[in-house]
Amino acid sequence: MTGIAKKEGFGDLESFRASLKNNAKYKPTSAEQILDDFRHYIAQMEPKLPQLFGLLPKSPVTVEAIPEFQAAAATHYMIGTPDGKRPGRVVVATSHFADRSLIDDEAVAYHEGVPGHHMQLSIQQQLQGLPKFRLHGLGFNAYVEGWALYAEQLGKEAGFYQDPVSDYGRLSSELFRAVRLVVDTGIHAKGWSRDQVVEFMRKSGAVDEPTIQSETDRYISWPAQALSYKLGQLKIRELRDRAQKELGPKFDIRKFHDEILDGGTLPLDLLEARTDKWIASQKGS
Repeated sequence: MTGIAKKEGFGDLESFRASLKNNAKYKPTSAEQILDDFRHYIAQMEPKLPQLFGLLPKSPVTVEAIPEFQAAAATHYMIGTPDGKRPGRVVVATSHFADRSLIDDEAVAYHEGVPGHHMQLSIQQQLQGLPKFRLHGLGFNAYVEGWALYAEQLGKEAGFYQDPVSDYGRLSSELFRAVRLVVDTGIHAKGWSRDQVVEFMRKSGAVDEPTIQSETDRYISWPAQALSYKLGQLKIRELRDRAQKELGPKFDIRKFHDEILDGGTLPLDLLEARTDKWIASQKGS
């Protein structure tokens, strides 16, 4: 993040952050602008998917605003139907649009849409040979959210985040998830007070004050959920590094991604065992 700040002509990260708060380019002028941003990023990613995956979702994905009666909710993904008649939906927070920022939109579009939640959950619904209950999320958050966080980085590998500020948004997202590892553990294993959590998050500079307050309450009431995002992402990255190292020129990124997605949602220890078995089979092929 400091590297981006310096390339953009700032002496340090703090002055770059301060300039972004008042930069009209990243302040939405309407709710529709936010939705168009998400549609743009998802649309530019979709043609790149065959370079990264053999398995592709059969159901389409659309973008819509969170309805007024749910205005306080965060941007999220809603799965479609297995037959594709109802598409998957990225449901975007647009209320009080003038107080929002466009900086994180690209990372969030890849996380919630493609190649993130829509990719993984839609493919899971169309898998053959699994018991029906295995075609659903099953609540293994480390896998589901770990994949979506890993997917944010795939946007970079596909050649996107062309705007340095958008790439800064991606890194802010990474930082926020890393900060959560500390505060979730602080609350539930180290006996931190609410004030300690708030102070640690403020010092990180990762998110704004309203987010700090609401997220702190979330971590207090939902132990380990925030941990799961980063732990899942780190495990998938670790498995990819292992496969690349052991397979060398035989490594195919499309086959690796298909292997991660082709078993549906799994606990991380089963995902690792499955991937190790795949690496061994690829060596012998």
